[in-house]
Amino acid sequence: MARSGGIPGLARLIPGPEGVQQIGSGGESFAFDNETPRHKVWLDPYRIADRLVTNGEWLEFIADGGYRSPMLWMSEGWAACQAEDWQSPLHWHRREGAWFQYGLAGLQPLDPDAPVRHISWYEAEAFARWAERRLPTEAEWEAASGLPGFRDAEGIGWQWTGSAYRPYPGFRPWEGAVGEYNGKFMINQMILRGGSMATPPGHSRATYRNFFPPTARWQFTGLRLAADAA
Repeated sequence: MARSGGIPGLARLIPGPEGVQQIGSGGESFAFDNETPRHKVWLDPYRIADRLVTNGEWLEFIADGGYRSPMLWMSEGWAACQAEDWQSPLHWHRREGAWFQYGLAGLQPLDPDAPVRHISWYEAEAFARWAERRLPTEAEWEAASGLPGFRDAEGIGWQWTGSAYRPYPGFRPWEGAVGEYNGKFMINQMILRGGSMATPPGHSRATYRNFFPPTARWQFTGLRLAADAA
């Protein structure tokens, strides 16, 4: 179970912007309709990790019984974990006591320093609870994404947030197919921010709102931790 004071060696937490902040696209460049309109949000003091959680840190979670501890999981997440027999991230394999990961280069030894990927929102949330931290909200993530020292913002893995996929205040779907797509998925989905190694050029931006159901593991999905300010 989680250790008092969090897990030694976790990413450094940096103070995030607080008070009245603006998020969303203001129309300066291309954005999808669900990134609009730009609007004000209030952020209480918080801290956010300067990097993503690594495979090595996830191994600690596994070794400490993370996949066997129902108290760490949301109820539906624990049901999914049991039904799908989750014991590690997708594409991880254990051979003769050693961990391997299947990727574009085939089955390779697991790199403990690489960011963890192919995890569901339920797994990310359980890990955050185990680490005595939490997932950032999408507003916190966007506001902090331009800070000095904020690493791994894009090009590695989409980052689960604690925010449900819902419309921004004043949202209006576009006409045509894109409006049919984004607007009608605004239920039972969780927001991811950033971008992955498979994200097309031009689609990695601070305002981009990706979304998947909380059980999804097939994408290059990881996590960044956050905490309320002490």
